[in-house]
Amino acid sequence: MTGALCNVRVEVANRPESVVLVREVLRGLSESVGLRESDFDDLRTAVTEACNNVVLHAYDGGEGPLRVEFYVLASAIEVLVRDLGRGIRPRIEVKEGLPQIGLQIIHALARRVQFEDCDGHGTELRMEFGIRPKRPLRMVSGNSQTPPALEAPGGMIITLAPADLARTVLPRLLSTLAAQAHFSTDRIADVRLLADALAARVPRSLLDDRLSILPTVQPREMELRVGPLRDSGSQRILRDSAIEGLGPVIEPLIDEHAELQAGGARVLSLRLLDRR
Repeated sequence: MTGALCNVRVEVANRPESVVLVREVLRGLSESVGLRESDFDDLRTAVTEACNNVVLHAYDGGEGPLRVEFYVLASAIEVLVRDLGRGIRPRIEVKEGLPQIGLQIIHALARRVQFEDCDGHGTELRMEFGIRPKRPLRMVSGNSQTPPALEAPGGMIITLAPADLARTVLPRLLSTLAAQAHFSTDRIADVRLLADALAARVPRSLLDDRLSILPTVQPREMELRVGPLRDSGSQRILRDSAIEGLGPVIEPLIDEHAELQAGGARVLSLRLLDRR
């Protein structure tokens, strides 16, 4: 991109519901940085068109990974959309006499658009938007590589840097996942409370200023793994969620929790069920 650290990375399967998830993460990011509604609309439209292209074309009707990265700069926002299939189609095509205008829209909305073939392993679409955030993000040092313990080959992973992006991203992300898990309205409300509690407490227990979330969603069941955590990070998150007069907030909202360790990093696993 520009040498900047990726602020938000979403790695999901190329399913239609994944496009909804990416849009909700983008909405949370836009709230954090104070985008105007018109700028958000442009970003959402272009990102949606790019992701839909991957869903429809990259894997010939099959399933594969979709990666979306957001970079918030002082006077621009850059987005990378990548697949590992036969690639996003950069040319305007005609199907049944009708032009496929999705990529025309991207060119109209973005200040710069670049396609790059990844040595026969998919395509990267890079988009730059002349959007100046009202609230620039805090700089995060280091690289944007995900710790080995938080890699999810073929799975879903969302990484936020700085970690306090969780305040606006996590409630939207977890609510969307709960809806996709067919949770009841009451259980989705519980998930939103959990998201707020995690957003307030997890960043203080991380190894650095990056938060990774690995969700696994099944009908009426959802597991979240968050980290990488410092020593005793899991216990601190659960303990610090206590509110005077009410006791712990997180534990009553979940069904199971555990601290896992892999690759030298600790991860808090939270399991939620809808037992209706």
